Amino acid sequence: MRQIKEVFADQSDVIAQLIREANRPVAKQFAINQDNGPKHPSFCQTSWVENDFERGERYFLLTENQAPIACVAYEVPAHSTSVRKAYLNRLSVLPDQQSKGIGSLLVAHIIEQAKADQLSFISIGVIGEHTRLQDWYEKLGFVKGDTKHFDHLPFSVTYMMYDLNNQPKIEKT
Repeated sequence: MRQIKEVFADQSDVIAQLIREANRPVAKQFAINQDNGPKHPSFCQTSWVENDFERGERYFLLTENQAPIACVAYEVPAHSTSVRKAYLNRLSVLPDQQSKGIGSLLVAHIIEQAKADQLSFISIGVIGEHTRLQDWYEKLGFVKGDTKHFDHLPFSVTYMMYDLNNQPKIEKT
């Protein structure tokens, strides 16, 4: 049985391990290593997750038969702007659980959370060269925005947005 539940800082070790395992294939695919991309999720440390919690980021864990198989982070920036938005971060699904609708379940969960929080947009950043992932997010209703290059990253970052006021509901599979 699958269940999505909010977890807290006492689960930081579990979350960090899940994020590392889920993102290792991406690091391998794009030749990301400790030297050229030390902040890539495939190197996630417990302290990173603890820092996320301290900033007010919320984590949701998806379990199957009580075993953690995926997670996602949700952040509503404290600074107020005229456009209220959230960030969907660290969406991570264990490799043997991918392509089973689990990521879509977590994205739908974050969309519902953002709607409940009366926000306007959800923003994400993905590896610019990871077109398969961008296509997947587009199928869920996200729209590509700018792609930026950063000197400290071995890849570009493409920003994508989900308009909460102008999207159909994601089907939960």
